[in-house]
Amino acid sequence: IGFSRQEYGGGCHFLIQGILPSQGLNPKLSLSAWPSPVVPLGQTVTLQCHSHSPLKRFRLFKTDGKRRLSELQGHHFNNFTLGPVTGEHAGSYTCSEAYWSAPSDPLEIVVSGVFQKPSISAHPGPLVQQGQNVTLRCHSLVMFDKFILHHENSTGHFQRRGEMLTGGYAPADFSIGPMTLASAGTYRCYGSLRRSPYEWSAPSDPVDIMITGLSKKPSLSAQRGPMVRSGENVTLVCSSESAFDQFHLLREGVNLGRHLAGGQSPRRALQAEFPLGPGTPAHSGVYRCYGSFTCSPYSWSNSSDPLFLSVTGEQPLPGPCFVVPVQTLCCPTLCHPEACSTTDSSVLHYLLHMDHSLVVVKGPSYLSEAMSQSCRVTQA
Repeated sequence: IGFSRQEYGGGCHFLIQGILPSQGLNPKLSLSAWPSPVVPLGQTVTLQCHSHSPLKRFRLFKTDGKRRLSELQGHHFNNFTLGPVTGEHAGSYTCSEAYWSAPSDPLEIVVSGVFQKPSISAHPGPLVQQGQNVTLRCHSLVMFDKFILHHENSTGHFQRRGEMLTGGYAPADFSIGPMTLASAGTYRCYGSLRRSPYEWSAPSDPVDIMITGLSKKPSLSAQRGPMVRSGENVTLVCSSESAFDQFHLLREGVNLGRHLAGGQSPRRALQAEFPLGPGTPAHSGVYRCYGSFTCSPYSWSNSSDPLFLSVTGEQPLPGPCFVVPVQTLCCPTLCHPEACSTTDSSVLHYLLHMDHSLVVVKGPSYLSEAMSQSCRVTQA
């Protein structure tokens, strides 16, 4: 409230001036939801009305997109808890401090779990180099009208990343990138129908998108060597001279889990052991490992060089090299260039020399010539 002095005919009069809300005494309120505006069916959510001045009471309004704006009964102190929520709680909410104050901007409260969860996948994969793009695809057998993509960053905060209309069973492709630390994290998608925009499906299973290549690669080795007889215990060791506090092991791109760094190699490098148990032919494949820090869980190092592990039912052949049939093989850092042009499992073999170099040959008829210099001939 302000006072102004005005003089009329030698007298002095004071005029009391009131400052209207539009003049800044009562700035617009804001409404927030804790822990999230996306609330699973049957859970609770707390709505809080915020103001620059202390609030004693506020009024809460709701619309669900169908009915006109209505007031929830009663005056509420600072916050108001909804739930256990049903579809009836879904809608758009606003708050006001008094009957004459301007309402807050609307806050959408979404109830999830009303429909079956969709699926989410990353293409070409969940490991993305800095600056590259990744496509997240949401799809479902339910004929959703729209998919919504949510992103959880390293602080655990969820934010809506985007939404896309679909045509019936059509999937929705969300392009993420160029990849930065801010865009790495955990993603989920939801589906919704046009007739009930504030009621969503259950969230998809999460997909973790990692940014790689921001630190030097570790090294990966097998304690018993890359060729193991069936039944023998298999342990892979990932190590690095960088101060990583955890390592991740992948087989053919599938994440096998992480282990904390728990010791040092003879060269004083930090390392983690991954025991795979008694070896079986199913353990055969190409393995890679990555290093990371717990303070930055979505940032991984460059990939280690690939390690091809072979578990066979026979003792390895004596001599300076062994013959092993494989299904696919393309590791340019270890193979001769011509070895990377064929993946025919019926004819592809490779020779593992004692110096760990690889030579690929096509079929048993070529083995004799390829091995005549240093290896015993065998019909692999």
